[in-house]
Amino acid sequence: MTTPDPYSRDVIALAASIPHLKRLEAPQASVRKVSRLCGSELTLDMNLADDGLVSEIGWDVSACALGQSSASILGSVIIGADRHLLAEGLDTINALLKGTPVPDNSPFQALRVLEPAAQYPARHGSIRLAFEAALEAFDQAAARER
Repeated sequence: MTTPDPYSRDVIALAASIPHLKRLEAPQASVRKVSRLCGSELTLDMNLADDGLVSEIGWDVSACALGQSSASILGSVIIGADRHLLAEGLDTINALLKGTPVPDNSPFQALRVLEPAAQYPARHGSIRLAFEAALEAFDQAAARER
């Protein structure tokens, strides 16, 4: 039995099209995350609107294609997100990396391209970076607004 290649064409295409690749000038929150195992790193800036939803992000992503594709997927749904959606995304990633398929009704169905990466634990930290940073930045920005 061969191990599926985690670096599919879809993963590479997502990695090459990360939205919001520009740091914000005056963010309400800024979080830097580093995957100790592989050295991938990401800095995420975030602003929340008055309604408590994500209104703007910007980031610098220096990660493997798997981490970049994860950031790309998050970047496509993050504007307008609440904390619940960000936590759901991280929960979905964590389950996926343990071998649980992404549910059909998930707003994160695009994460399915990362299913083969479950067999590469050294890349799990990189794949989680964007979602961990987003949740932390959301909490920082929300606390600042209180």
